[in-house]
Amino acid sequence: MPQPSPPHVRAARTRGAALRYSLGVTPTPETPLKRTPLHAAHLRAGARMVPFGGWDMPVQYAGVKAEHEAVRTRAGMFDVSHMGEFRVTGPDAEAFLQRVTTNDVSKLKPGRAGYNWLPNESGGLVDDIYVYRVAPQEFLLVVNASNIEKDWAHLGAQAAGYDVTLADESANWGLIAVQGPDAEAMLQPHTDVDLSAKKKNAFFSGTLLEFPVMFARTGYTGEDGFEVFVKAGDAEALWDRLVAVGLTPAGLGARDTLRLEAGFPLYGHEFAEDLHPLASTYTWVVKDKDHVGRAGIQAAPSVKLIGLALDRVPVREGYPVLLNGEPVGHVTSGSTSPTLGHPIAMALVRADAAAGDAFEVEVRGKAHPARRVELPFYKR
Repeated sequence: MPQPSPPHVRAARTRGAALRYSLGVTPTPETPLKRTPLHAAHLRAGARMVPFGGWDMPVQYAGVKAEHEAVRTRAGMFDVSHMGEFRVTGPDAEAFLQRVTTNDVSKLKPGRAGYNWLPNESGGLVDDIYVYRVAPQEFLLVVNASNIEKDWAHLGAQAAGYDVTLADESANWGLIAVQGPDAEAMLQPHTDVDLSAKKKNAFFSGTLLEFPVMFARTGYTGEDGFEVFVKAGDAEALWDRLVAVGLTPAGLGARDTLRLEAGFPLYGHEFAEDLHPLASTYTWVVKDKDHVGRAGIQAAPSVKLIGLALDRVPVREGYPVLLNGEPVGHVTSGSTSPTLGHPIAMALVRADAAAGDAFEVEVRGKAHPARRVELPFYKR
């Protein structure tokens, strides 16, 4: 399990795709891009680096298609150290998280993790997050990189009246996502933990290639795998040793095509502060409990998220979606699927149009046929 927080972590005490990334930022002298603990390893490997959520991140190494196929057929690994980590501790930790999230945190036992939402007062999403229960009164939250500062401010404001301590440990951790059907087999010889005994969403400590780590059987690719938390100072050495045992480094480009095939929403595309989260298919994330933004979430969404398949022409975020020649929505994420061999997209369309079958997507003034398909596009 995680070590006690070092003294330099930020803390507050209260009592009582494709290769297009809208979350990317343009660096300025005043706001230089941040670097993960693995930045030097990416440069040595010849990765193509791009701005993403304020970070200088690898978009590809050998190529998006090759990296995508490595994860689908064998195993690859991603640097996700740009994600944020917040620790929540104290007598009111569970009650606090029950209030600020939509899923039922009380169901998590120590050593278990669960997907969750941080809603705002109107029912939109501040962020979508993962919650890991370390102990009865201790939790670790993993938040999206572009939302670290916003989430920290939001949680701090909501913590008034709760006996909790919030600690921002984002700078302390490296995070490596090992994903693919062979992930368990490739890691097992190098750890002291029986990985086969760990189910999806398990969260546990161990060693990996002699480094102390935390494992979570979680991921964002539609494949089995493990997300490995390691001290920031050990991250580069662990990454290099994982490369040496045969794992394929993969960048943001493959991560985006993999998550798109799996039908996973991406914050800033399918989720946002001003978008009803139940436009997605993730109704199971909202439980019947008192939480921030409950009234807004209970209202019926005016749009719905659907899957679209096209024959030849790739489509991108923002492209208009038509039904019977009438604009009814827009593409939120799109790319050619390396696994399926044709373009796919997720789109937000008017709720009254979501049951249609034969849509069109407008690309540079020309409408191209698109058929509605059920999400996810791919499931092992």
